[in-house]
Amino acid sequence: MSKLYFRYGAMNCGKSTNLLQVAYNYEERGMKVLIIKPKIDTKGADRIVSRLGISKKVDMLISEDEDIYALVENEVKINGKLDCILVDEVQFMKKHHIDELFKIAVKKDIPTICYGLRTDFLMNGFEGSERLLLIAHTVEELKTICACGKKALVNGRKINNKFVFQGSQIAIDKEQEVEYEALCPKCYIQYKEEFIKGNK
Repeated sequence: MSKLYFRYGAMNCGKSTNLLQVAYNYEERGMKVLIIKPKIDTKGADRIVSRLGISKKVDMLISEDEDIYALVENEVKINGKLDCILVDEVQFMKKHHIDELFKIAVKKDIPTICYGLRTDFLMNGFEGSERLLLIAHTVEELKTICACGKKALVNGRKINNKFVFQGSQIAIDKEQEVEYEALCPKCYIQYKEEFIKGNK
């Protein structure tokens, strides 16, 4: 039986780069990979974009109400066997999407590897990530460091180069002056306290 994997990490830990490397490894051996990402992630449009400058077109953009299991079943029927499914920005997926990915790994026997953030800029969980933490067969952390040199654990949101601690959960990186930075817990708390103090 194949497994459902969740590979998570803070911003800039190499999630997309790792995904593209895995895709390359499969394809180099003549194997078929299906790459998907949620439609809500407009960064890169229909491409997976790594900060290293490499990119690849996705095979499917998934909207909130779509059934991934049915889409994959149809894909296999039309184009034949799939050797691996890779999912980028999985945190934006809905709970039912994660359950569908789990079913694909188990029933269709296709290894399914998901990449994404565990928490948002307020340290709250994303729907897709929370479900994966509960049901993924394997959970792996991809590590990176904070600007101070310590291990980064969380994500800070910056608008116009200043850390902010209010706003909606989803704001896409590099759009409307929004950027994200991986932070260690100590730096995160320090920036948050400064933000609160400056907004009293």
